[in-house]
Amino acid sequence: MIGGDAAGMSAASQARRLKNPDELEIVAFERGHFTSYSACGIPYWVGGDVPDRDRLIARTPEEHRARDIDLRLRTEVTEVDPDRQRVRARDLESGAESWTSYDKLVIATGARPIRPDIPGMDAPGVHGVQTLDDGQALLDTLAGTRGRRAVVVGAGYIGVEMAEALINRGYEVTVVNRGSEPMSTLDPDMGRLVHEAMEGLGITMVNDAEVTKILTDDDGRVRAVATEDRDFPADVVVLGIGVRPETTLAKAAGLPLGPHDGLLTDRSMRVRGHENIWAGGDCVEVLDLVSGQERHIALGTHANKHGQVIGTNTGGGYATFPGVVGTAVSKVCDLEIARTGLREKDAHRVGLRFEAVTIESTSRAGYYPDASPMTVKMLAEQRTGRLLGVQIVGREGAGKRVDIAAVALTAGMTADQMTTLDLGYAPPFSPVWDPVLVAARKAAAKVRSSS
Repeated sequence: MIGGDAAGMSAASQARRLKNPDELEIVAFERGHFTSYSACGIPYWVGGDVPDRDRLIARTPEEHRARDIDLRLRTEVTEVDPDRQRVRARDLESGAESWTSYDKLVIATGARPIRPDIPGMDAPGVHGVQTLDDGQALLDTLAGTRGRRAVVVGAGYIGVEMAEALINRGYEVTVVNRGSEPMSTLDPDMGRLVHEAMEGLGITMVNDAEVTKILTDDDGRVRAVATEDRDFPADVVVLGIGVRPETTLAKAAGLPLGPHDGLLTDRSMRVRGHENIWAGGDCVEVLDLVSGQERHIALGTHANKHGQVIGTNTGGGYATFPGVVGTAVSKVCDLEIARTGLREKDAHRVGLRFEAVTIESTSRAGYYPDASPMTVKMLAEQRTGRLLGVQIVGREGAGKRVDIAAVALTAGMTADQMTTLDLGYAPPFSPVWDPVLVAARKAAAKVRSSS
């Protein structure tokens, strides 16, 4: 196993359940200090919602070793040799290198934060946030920084979550975003709602701005983020631009990569064209069940499922991973943001014609205390009415409603079929017509009128 987090160690654990040590020897290489942790929880640890790092660790190295998994921490695989079925690894403490042979190889190298190639990007005080080590380094910087000005570069999921974390830490936060609105995973009209809400929380949003350099002071530490138009003072900079698949090893070994540089696998998570190599987690591309194309989606939910499939197959069983519909949910303070399926530009790109509707509703019956507003956008295919995507922005009770649409997308339902779903109702939980069903009714009507 190359990689000791979600996909790698889920695969190792599942394979061990199926095969005892006499039947299957498992060696796992991890270049960091930790295993089986929640990278998704790092912003909440940094922000103080999670009180300590260890809460994010699902299974320690000692627990894995107790299950007869030969786990080698602080050991980085530097080369994969598929022809001779071996990997070369370097002990990061001693520098010693050695080759290890394999019968079956699992690549679970994850993703790496995008770091633009601009001056000052490696200056002290500039942080990517992908691993527990990254999170600890950021916390150390925050603890040792006198100033209270933070700039977040990028406004995707990581960017908005880190903006919240820094607000919670008492920082003055500016988010510099190259897009027209935050959350490029949403359509711009829905991203605008996020923009307005973030500014209402005291976060300064700067859109349509390209970072050109990181400015430093005399001792080399970050002091500002520069764009073409102006500089934004910063005592700490957090990169929230997104991630790319970490496939450096795979590319050097000649393994097949997709359009997003992720490894390509079949449904068993076996690397295409290689009978004894599997891959999973943030380093692979997966099938989008709505568009029929390959996508790169870095989420722990997928990584753990990939690991289960890989572990079953390498342990002598049989399992497959059918694909995804692109569901994701996040929040910034009390604002909940969710999406599943295709955006408008996704549908255009794959040649789908569609109708789009947007509705305003509330999380509970309007007369019930603390009912909060939400906006739901829905896309349905012209003529067929097949559901293509849903986006939701709102307050408490909004985000997880996207799961209704995720199930409908997976089942291939139409907007009209969705209107008959027997969802739970009581005034404390929803209006009589749940907001997702209100959007489905409107989408179904628009499809009928356009036919």
